[in-house]
Amino acid sequence: MNIGNISTAMVTPFHADGTIDFRATEELLEHLLSNGTDSLVVSGTTGESPTLSTDEKLKLIQFVVEKVNNRVPVIAGTGSNNTAASIELSQKAEALGVDALMIVTPYYNKPNQRGMIAHFEAIASATSIPIVVYNIPGRSVVNLEPESIVALSKIPSIQIVKEASGSLDQMTKILADTDDDFLVYSGDDGLTLPLLAIGGSGIISVASHVIGKEMQEMIQLFRQGEHLKAAKIHQQTLPVIKALFQHPNPVVVKYALTKIGVETGSLRLPLVEMTKEEKLEFDNVWEKYLEAK
Repeated sequence: MNIGNISTAMVTPFHADGTIDFRATEELLEHLLSNGTDSLVVSGTTGESPTLSTDEKLKLIQFVVEKVNNRVPVIAGTGSNNTAASIELSQKAEALGVDALMIVTPYYNKPNQRGMIAHFEAIASATSIPIVVYNIPGRSVVNLEPESIVALSKIPSIQIVKEASGSLDQMTKILADTDDDFLVYSGDDGLTLPLLAIGGSGIISVASHVIGKEMQEMIQLFRQGEHLKAAKIHQQTLPVIKALFQHPNPVVVKYALTKIGVETGSLRLPLVEMTKEEKLEFDNVWEKYLEAK
């Protein structure tokens, strides 16, 4: 499974009435594919998946698969804290033609390590396409320990982990203890370059909505041995990345997209728009970034 340097966890555009805006979704897809994105994650948490019905998720997944038309891999976010429901959605997404599944660690019910391993094993046994394990303790309240990820890596279809623990030590242990064909991607934009330095493969990104070309250039420079040039881009983009996560994701990135002429519409409750003051704070960071480029 090759998802490239940058996989964008794409936002879901909405009309003012809260329904999915498919025209804007197609425009967003073309923007991302022209600006550094090597693959796409649809119906992930950045896409406000907790507020999407199952029917909406399937319609969105089908639309993206059809419009992408095999130009890049499409990964569907089909995980939840309900194993049976995750299996059902994963099977339906597979039937729609996605290239892989992203399965988040079960949130809220706080399973132990054995329970999480069993969750992923059950989904893997019920599907036949590659799986990206998504470890994000800050949202799910459980950390899939390195030993558990190593155990899951032995399952042929589990080929990638999106590591959003924020711990380079944890990522290092996973890299050290898994086979070379098991890939570790960062789930934190600000750790893209540090993860590359310890052997990681890339980033499953939010920031690539607005700075995808710059991030792609940074990764390519690093791989060409131009480490200082890559570090310079990391230093320039980090304030933007931090600003994108000052408020609940994807609140800020949806606003940031308007700065480059890409409209993705409203948010769904319980997420709310930024205040004028919050927008001004982001504007200041963005303008400083543009001036420094």
